[in-house]
This record gives sequence, C-alpha cells and structure tokens, in this order.
Amino acid sequence: MGVRYFAGAAEAAGVEEERVALPTGATLADLLAALGAARGPALARVLAACTFLLDGVGAERGDPLPAGAVVDVLPPFAGG
Repeated sequence: MGVRYFAGAAEAAGVEEERVALPTGATLADLLAALGAARGPALARVLAACTFLLDGVGAERGDPLPAGAVVDVLPPFAGG
C-alpha cells in the first residue's frame, strides 16, 4: 500500500511517500499505528490531527484498507 504525506505530515515523516506492508483486513487505524511506531512520536502527534483520503475518497480510521490502496495524509491547513 502506498502512503503519501503532505505539508507538515511530510516534514514529520521525513519522506513524502512510502510503501507499507500490512496484513489482509488491516484498517486505516492499523496503518496509522504502524506509521507512528516506525517513524516516531513526532509523526504520531501529527497523524492524530490529520484527515485521510483512501484512493481519493475521505476515510475514517475504522475503514478497511484494500490491497494496493493509496492513503493520502492531510494535516490541518491554516488559511486566510
């Protein structure tokens, strides 16, 4: 599965994208736990405030992740 980080999430992760292997039946919450464990507490804190797209559609933490999915990690954006 592919993960793409944007803005502050990319900074916290130290990469803009990566591939992650998860077991069949994994959820978005499982992915987030794995990412936080692998990349450290700075990313885990950012992930707690992010929204996510699963193959371009809004996703919730309990959503299952199909094989080959792409998850976009979108931190909160400030604007004016």
